[in-house]
Order: sequence, then C-alpha cells, then structure tokens
Amino acid sequence: MTETAHAARTAERDCPECGEPVAEGGQYVTWCTACDWNVDPEVRDEESPGRIERVRRRLAQQYGEQLLADLADPAAGAEPGAAADGARTGARRGVAGWFAAALAVTVHGVTVALLAGGLWLLVGCWGRGALPVLGGFLIALAVVLRPRFSRLPKDEGHRTVLRPADAPRLFALLDEVAGTVGTAGVRAVVIDAEFNASVSTYGIRRHRVLHIGLGLWEALSPQERIALLGHEFGHYAHGDTRHSLLVGGAFQSLGTWRYTLAPAPAHTLVEHFANLATALPRLLVDGLLVLLEHLTLRQSQRAEYLADSTAARTAGAEAAAGLMDRLLIGESVAGALRRESVAARTRIGGAARREDPAEGLWERLAAHAASVPEREYERLRRVAERRGHQVDSTHPPTHLRHRRLTRGTPGGALIVLDAARAAEVDADLAEAKRGVARELVRR
Repeated sequence: MTETAHAARTAERDCPECGEPVAEGGQYVTWCTACDWNVDPEVRDEESPGRIERVRRRLAQQYGEQLLADLADPAAGAEPGAAADGARTGARRGVAGWFAAALAVTVHGVTVALLAGGLWLLVGCWGRGALPVLGGFLIALAVVLRPRFSRLPKDEGHRTVLRPADAPRLFALLDEVAGTVGTAGVRAVVIDAEFNASVSTYGIRRHRVLHIGLGLWEALSPQERIALLGHEFGHYAHGDTRHSLLVGGAFQSLGTWRYTLAPAPAHTLVEHFANLATALPRLLVDGLLVLLEHLTLRQSQRAEYLADSTAARTAGAEAAAGLMDRLLIGESVAGALRRESVAARTRIGGAARREDPAEGLWERLAAHAASVPEREYERLRRVAERRGHQVDSTHPPTHLRHRRLTRGTPGGALIVLDAARAAEVDADLAEAKRGVARELVRR
C-alpha cells in the first residue's frame, strides 16, 4: 500500500447513521453528505427572541419562499409565468405600500397632535394651574418621538470616514458601479471592522453614504467585492419603503414608544400599577409594529432579491452566489478577528507580530477565508437551510438567495475588477485598514 493510499484511508470513516464513507473534516466539522449526520453539531445558546422579532423571522421565511417563486431568475431571464407573477407582486406591493404610508402618516400625526396640543396648553392656558406643565410634557414627548435625520458617523479610532479626495480610485470604482446599476454614487464611505456592508443616507438633504466592514470586504475576492457593491447600490436603484423618511420614521417613533412603555421591574404597588396602566398602550404599539411589519416586509425582501439580481448583472452570477457563501462564514471570520486581538494582548505569535500585531492582519484574515474548503461551504449551506439563516430579519433566508442566483445559466459580468485595479483600490484603503487594525488589536 502506498503512503498516499494509506493517508486517504485513514482520512475516512464510515457514517454511524448510513454507513457511507465520511471524510474527516480536520479543523472543520466531520459530517456525512449522504444523510446529513453531524451536519449541525453546534449547540446554540441563544436568547429567546421577543414577540416582534419572532413575527419578523416567521414572515421573512414565508415571504422569502413566496417571492423566490414570483421573481424571475437574474441570469436566465424570465421564468414561465414570471410576467404575470411579477405583475401580481407589484400590485400587492402597491396596495401594501399605500396602507403602510397611511399608517406612517397616522403615527406621525400623533406626534404632531402632541406638539400642537402641548403648545396650546403651554401658551393658551398659561396661568391655569398645572395645564402649562402638562403642555411642556407633551412638547417634550413630541420632541422625543420626532423623525430624525441620520448623521454621518464621526471619524474615530475604530472607524474611518473617507471622502472622494481621500480615496479617488475607490470612489471612481463606486461611481462606475453606481452608473452601471443606474443610480448616483455616494458622498462618503465609512470603514470599520464589521462583517457587514450597507448603504444609507444622512442629513436633511439625505446625502448617500456606503458602509464597508473590512471583516466582510477582506473575505471576498475582487469580483465578489463588485457583487457586494452592485447589491448595495441596487438598494438605491430599487428603493425600500422601510428606509424611506416617512415609513422609516414611523418605525423609529413606534420603537421609541415601545421602549418608553416597556414594563419595568416592579417592587412596589405603584410600580405594579404603572406597568398595568401602560399594558394597553403597549399592546396597541406592538400591534401597530406588527401591522407595519406585515405591510412592508414583503416589499423589503423583494428589494433584497432585486439587489441580488443587480449584483449578478454587475459582477456575474457566480460572483454574486459566492458573496452569498461568504455571508455564511461570518462567525468564523469574527472568531479569527477575536484570536488576532487575544494574540496581540497576550503577545502570542512570532517576534514580528509582537512588534506590530496589526501589520498583515487583513492579509491573514483573507487567507483564513480563502482556506475554507468547498465541503465546509456545502455544510454551511445545509445548516443555513435548517436554521433559516438570514443577514437580519429584513432579508430573505440566505439559502433561498443563493438558490436563486445559482439556478439557470450563469450570466456574464458588466464590470470586471482585474488584479491591477484591485491593487489600486487596496492602496486607497491602506491607511484606513491600518487604523482599524490597530484599534482592533487593542480591544
């Protein structure tokens, strides 16, 4: 027997469930592809989600499956019946959108009524006992519940804010992706260590900002980064009711109401009475939140699917599907970053790393992500389907997004990020990456 054959034999064992040969996973989980034995051995110790979060998760799974059947494949073109299904989806989205807007106007109307009533009591009833005091309280309450404009995050140690002058080649790439998608670029880019990426707006004029978490960015190949950007700019192009000023502000106000009315630990009769008195308003607010979730979550998930389609057109279906796979290794990447932080604090590693533990951190993270074998990705895809993995409760389940991107004939890419241009973008990000890495290893 040759040494190679012996190694292959010792690297396998029989599945205790079905008897099929099972390859040893090494540092990864050993599992059976035939019967899914040990595919999800992790015992999760998670807090039980609240009532609103349970509704979100249930609706996310339900709507994700419905929309997967409704929408056309991004690479293969329209599926049979897709035109009719798309028309029905658009009709439902329109009706639900109008109801959501009406509910949002009602929520904001309460805030306006509180402000108007407070002003009337304060000014019109001045000198009439406690009425002006009540008016001041209502005005303060209206101020707390008002819709707020987001602010651009500050440039701090754990994050860096870049402007076009700071990273011209990065912003040139962003403008190219935005133009390909059919929308405008961003005013700023926020860089931090998170395993995440998103787009938002800030200020009264709602300037656009892109958030890039290096934990995710460095785990991606150059073409998968184009897919990520195509997806994020796709949100600007397709829109999302939940992120609008009207409906998003209503969610914000209802969340504030819910926080204010939340029951407090009761130790006295007065505290018990206060919790009892707020029970009915609290149920009303919860009902309004659930209703607004029903009215907007389907359209929000549709926007995610459309953004995935935009990613596939921009970077190619293969890169977009690869991005979905990378989303599944978020815990592994977070673990690698924690180990880097611990190693820096305890001086574990070679002499060079003791001198500057931040040096080469992102390269090591990229190597870690690249070392994950396909067998482990297949296991994570199956686990995601079992658990209903989502980026968050507003996203369709990840396995459904991956399935949609991989069925049909893969499409080509409108933008290809070659090695030379990828290096130029990395050079623009180099200083920001060093700063975030230094802060990360100090934690």
